Amino acid sequence: MENNKNLNRMSKFISLILRHHPETIGITLDEHGWANVDELIKGVQKTRVLDRKMLEEIVDADEKGRYSFSPDKTLIRANQGHSIPVDVELPVVKPPEYLYHGTGQKYVESIDRSGLIPKGRLYVHLSGDVDTAVNVGRRHGKPVVYRVDCKRMWKDGHVFYRSVNGVWLIKAVPVEYLELMSWMI
Repeated sequence: MENNKNLNRMSKFISLILRHHPETIGITLDEHGWANVDELIKGVQKTRVLDRKMLEEIVDADEKGRYSFSPDKTLIRANQGHSIPVDVELPVVKPPEYLYHGTGQKYVESIDRSGLIPKGRLYVHLSGDVDTAVNVGRRHGKPVVYRVDCKRMWKDGHVFYRSVNGVWLIKAVPVEYLELMSWMI
């Protein structure tokens, strides 16, 4: 149990490094968000315990599929969620008719006014199902879910990407494509 807590804390720290602040441990990411695994481990070891076996366990056990190794496992990157400018080489994918965005009720007024914007990230994250969106929304207080009319957005020329872990990404969602799911209020 304690080992799981330690791995979870370490996963969050690695996420912070690979998505937002690689400089905190003295590493740099390439233009596609890749970090050298040995440099990552060495940088983390300045303040915490981490070895290759632990890192592989973190990547393998991560339920959200946050990370990917290169085929030879010499490089690692976060799959999405970056606030720093990287191109994680996401494929453009035609979305399903609807996707969902979970958030906290406290953001409804702002979203109803401005739509979904990435704020400090590069993309807005969308879920393929309501349950996942509700779980995401819980992280922000009382959850609410918006249904996104992807079929119409795609027809209107908006570009969708899908991360290797199944998260849908888009630069922004204008208000006219959003519907607050009324049962959530």
